[in-house]
Amino acid sequence: MTAGRLSIIHVDLDAFFAAVEQRDHPELRGKPVIVGGDPRSRGVVSTCSYEARKFGVHSAMPLRTALSLCPDGIFVPVDGAKYQRVSREVMTVLRRFTPAVEQVSIDEAFLDVAGSEGLFGTAPDIARRIKAEVVAATGLTISAGVATNKLVAKVGSDLRKPDGLVVVQPGQEAAFLAPLEIRRLWGIGPKTAERLHGLGIRTIGELAALPVETLVRALGDHGATLHDRALGIDADPVVGGGEAAKSVSHETTFEVDVTDAAEIERTLLALTEGVSARLRSAGLRAGTVAVKVRDSQFRTVTRQKTLPEPSDLTDTIWRAALELVRPEVRGKKIRLLGVAATQLGRPEQTTMFEVVDAKQRRVVDATDAVRRRFGDRAVTRASLLNRGLPSPFERDPASAVEGRVGIAKVEDEIE
Repeated sequence: MTAGRLSIIHVDLDAFFAAVEQRDHPELRGKPVIVGGDPRSRGVVSTCSYEARKFGVHSAMPLRTALSLCPDGIFVPVDGAKYQRVSREVMTVLRRFTPAVEQVSIDEAFLDVAGSEGLFGTAPDIARRIKAEVVAATGLTISAGVATNKLVAKVGSDLRKPDGLVVVQPGQEAAFLAPLEIRRLWGIGPKTAERLHGLGIRTIGELAALPVETLVRALGDHGATLHDRALGIDADPVVGGGEAAKSVSHETTFEVDVTDAAEIERTLLALTEGVSARLRSAGLRAGTVAVKVRDSQFRTVTRQKTLPEPSDLTDTIWRAALELVRPEVRGKKIRLLGVAATQLGRPEQTTMFEVVDAKQRRVVDATDAVRRRFGDRAVTRASLLNRGLPSPFERDPASAVEGRVGIAKVEDEIE
């Protein structure tokens, strides 16, 4: 049992993309809205309204499946640029209450309000004010969880959607979690859940009651971590106030499986354009480049490479990604392609590589300036024109759940 201070808030916009579309198009309100694009395509659901969820539609579901479940659903394309603008508006509201804001995806964030109570009241009071101000600023509802740590606050915000507020008092963390299904706990994905079901474990309380030695034998060291979490123990601090993000990524699902190497390389370049531009916008450089490749048999591989020097230049990141991708796509039909920049940090000093890349630096600085003034589509590479490639600044629905500069904290699976 923990007994920390009630100062952590997790906020999560309700059905974010769908809610934005319903806000901007009143004729969609009260109707099953599914964001992801043409239901005849091979894309996936980015998110859907609560009206659509009643039919069993959910995020990451193939659009064709969503259509079969909800034939009267209204399918709309992902408007990544618009959602990013609204997200920034919400984050601006959050930072009125504390500089300790950790944005973990486009539609959710953690706050530590321990230093703000003298100005705004208790943590539950602050959560209520945030909810009201987000509605006033954007017309959107937000659900919130308030607790002594991030884990419990996150679980709380998910429980009473939409427009919910759950407060877990200090010392009540384990009791609050106990009746909930184990999949609500960070780090428990389908495979881990299956193993725990084999041990007769269905609820978080049953997991907490299991001897830690049993969990370690079944799951390795991860079992001990899950045992702590089942008791509501989480020492992870809110990382805010300008701390660097952990990752920037961009991926796309092809309409038709691709075998042409040139098309794959052009697509990788388009994805890298988006990643590198977002790095530069955030003042970050990547120390490591990672790629994700999924073939027609749904086999997925990820590979990564450490750069000689951290970089935010498109060509540098693309060359590294290309080196990783080429052996993985040879002789295969490719369904999905992704690139990510990780090990992020801020530049500290000019290096030898900076001198060598000075010309590239001038080019990207000028390009970024044009895009800031005239829009993201104002400048693009000749090799990417009229190719039907993903826009470098609008992510595929499969990756749209990620933040602009950061991937959601919730862990899917550790195997």
